[in-house]
Amino acid sequence: MNHPEMDRPEPGREHDDPRLESSQAPSDVPAVILAHPVVAGYDGSSSARNALAYAAGTARRLDRPLLIVYVASPGVYCEPLTGQVVGLPRDNDSLERWLLTELDQVTDSGELEVHVRTRRGSPARELSAIATEFSADALVIGAPHSFWHHVVGSVPGWLARHASCPVIVVP
Repeated sequence: MNHPEMDRPEPGREHDDPRLESSQAPSDVPAVILAHPVVAGYDGSSSARNALAYAAGTARRLDRPLLIVYVASPGVYCEPLTGQVVGLPRDNDSLERWLLTELDQVTDSGELEVHVRTRRGSPARELSAIATEFSADALVIGAPHSFWHHVVGSVPGWLARHASCPVIVVP
């Protein structure tokens, strides 16, 4: 698999997966420039798995990098009894390993340039922002399965109205 941002391992540290070097690279390594990637929004659902496979195929056909994006909740909630605000930190390395494992389970990622990003916040807004930031050729996401998404609106609906690139919704 071609991963240009992961060419230099961090000195003195072994890595289980060489694809994770981007978040652990020394600061003197230049930032990777992604030119018009296919963005796959991933949340672990069955439709998101289908979307990930579709996005990988699209990236391969267009000869573009694949950018897998996982948007976590802000990770902050208020304790009901005390009113104390509590943050829930997440380990980005384990999230990235999980995303790459998911990709390997749904498709052969050989010959693909794969990048992983994790963000916090609103899934619709963060996916739209990352698509704009990298001038994405396409944004691929899974269809919502919840009844409430059809009633109060959904991430695909919001993205269809606000994203700066074509949005592909995969069932």
